[in-house]
Amino acid sequence: MNNKHIIINIGRQFGSGGRIIADLLAKEFGCTLYDKELLNLAAKESGFCAKFFEQNDEQKGFMRVLFHAHVPILGESNFYRNNISQESLFQFQSDAIRKAAESGSCVFVGRCADYVLRDRKDSVNIFITADIDERVRRVCDRKGLTEEEARKLIEYKEDERASYYNYYTGKKWGHGACYDLCINSSHLGIEGTVQLIADYIRKRFDLAEVAE
Repeated sequence: MNNKHIIINIGRQFGSGGRIIADLLAKEFGCTLYDKELLNLAAKESGFCAKFFEQNDEQKGFMRVLFHAHVPILGESNFYRNNISQESLFQFQSDAIRKAAESGSCVFVGRCADYVLRDRKDSVNIFITADIDERVRRVCDRKGLTEEEARKLIEYKEDERASYYNYYTGKKWGHGACYDLCINSSHLGIEGTVQLIADYIRKRFDLAEVAE
């Protein structure tokens, strides 16, 4: 547990173990973890059903899905009352991220949180990569897919994430210049990667290490 307010933003390649690393970092520093939870917060901000945000999670093509969705998903009459756009939906999620960041120390997984919170001095931006063979194995185990299916899913998911991030931030997803630290989790493993990132964060924010 630490007494300083810190924000850890985790970008990740699909299958890199980034979500697991984020969870372990949240436990390490006594932070609240926000991943899918952000979708419920954004739904509350907007008045739309959470299912709508889930269908469009980290996808740039909000409107493409919108016009294939049934109107009840949007909540009663919301379709007609609101000026709906990709940018407004992104704004609802951004507002939810800012509110969560104000409420206490947090770890955010994806969703352009590094960009949304770019003016905060208490935030650190991390990007997790991993060797492709390891990512394929992890996705196969997690999803029950063949190697070929896993590779296709990885490519599809990463195209989505890159398109979403690049569109809303004007930066390049996964590019080293966009983050404070980029690390390949294949080299040190999940636990070793968490330890390296934790050490970096402690030095960055002058945090004392908790004794075992």
